[in-house]
Order: sequence, then C-alpha cells, then structure tokens
Amino acid sequence: MNEHPEALHERLAHGSRAEPHDHAPPHTRPAPGGPAVLVGGEPVPRGRVDAVLDAVPARDREARPEGQGRAQRQRRRWATQVVVADELARRACVARGLAPPPEVSPARALAVSGTEVADLGSIIAVALAHSTAARTLLAALEAEQRVPERAVRGYYDRNPDRFLTSEALRRGVDPYGGAGPEDFLPYDEVHDDVVRELRRAMGRQAFFDWLDRARADVEYTPGHEHPGDPSHPDHEHRH
Repeated sequence: MNEHPEALHERLAHGSRAEPHDHAPPHTRPAPGGPAVLVGGEPVPRGRVDAVLDAVPARDREARPEGQGRAQRQRRRWATQVVVADELARRACVARGLAPPPEVSPARALAVSGTEVADLGSIIAVALAHSTAARTLLAALEAEQRVPERAVRGYYDRNPDRFLTSEALRRGVDPYGGAGPEDFLPYDEVHDDVVRELRRAMGRQAFFDWLDRARADVEYTPGHEHPGDPSHPDHEHRH
C-alpha cells in the first residue's frame, strides 16, 4: 500500500471507503452506512476500520469459502479493536493534555514484529504501531511508573542467567550452579538497565489496565463485536 501517511491519517479519523458486500448472517453483518462503534455515545465511522484493514495484510489464508467468510468477519472485528484503542487513546491524550504527533504511517503498521505480537497480542501491537495517540499515552504511563529498589534487586537476584559476563558466556558457565561472583556483571553496573526494563513492563501493564477500563464505555454495532465475544457465532479467543 503506497498511500501517503497524511491521507491514511485522514481516513483513520473520518473514514471514506464503501463497505463490500458481505454474505454473513444479518445479525453479524455491519449495517450499511452505520458506525463501527459508539464511544461515549459518539459514533466512530466504519471507514476507520477499513483503513486498518487496508494497511495490515491478513495473517491467515483459509481455503474453504465458508472459512474465508468467517476469517473476513473476524478480521473486521479485530481491526475494530485496533480503531477502538486508537479512539480511546486520542480521548485519553486530550484529557491528559498530551499532544500526539499528527501522523499515522502504514509502514509502521506493517512492521510489527512477531516478538511484539507475542508480548502484547496482535491487537495492542498493531494499535501501538498504527496509533500515535496510543504510543503517546503508553509513553506517559511508562514515565509515571516508579520502580522500587527492592524490585530491581529482586529481578537481579532471580535472573542470574541475564547477567553473566561475556567471558562466562563464552565458557558456558551455568548461572544456577557452579558460577562464581566474578562470572556476573556487578549489580551497580546493570541497575539502571534493570530499572528501564521494569519501568517499561510496568508501563505496558498500566496501558493494558487502562484499555480494559476504557473499553467499558464502548458499544459495538453488529459485525464489529470483539473477536472473542461469545454472542456471535464466529467468536474465538485468539488475540
């Protein structure tokens, strides 16, 4: 996809593409021309979901026609969650007086790594890649975290394998048996790196908790429910 970032940002904000025909049952089919979701009672246009679908290629290739239909419907629900995270993050940034940069790049959405998906889940990984507001909010939440010294020391003591010296690694030293003090990087030397790692993990957890609370104010229209919502027949719990 070669669309300019500013053009995609405009579509993400306002929506523009017509909905293709869908053979799903009526109770799972998006209403023509209607919003994807209501956030605080305000409609979020379906065009923003279409923009995510255009920017992020499908992960799965289902050979059977019925499987293709189900996968397409679930992919729309998945993309809706990405848009919901973006919309909620935009509102949270406004409430906090934060100003995200006005840019959304398709390349970022396409560059999500497998590690990020494994760590965050595909919905949040893509939301953070595609939404400047989500990244801005995550950075603010991370900056708010205070890492207790006991947590830093505890992490160092519980994970000796992460603090072997280069020489000890070359020798194949077992960090859990037979290693001497000289085989480990000194605590003071790695302290700040551990603080950064723990603060990052705490910031992500704060983001997850915030998103779970904020989603309570979201109403989904048919065809845009959460992929794992058991109220529709396609539901699954993969993220």
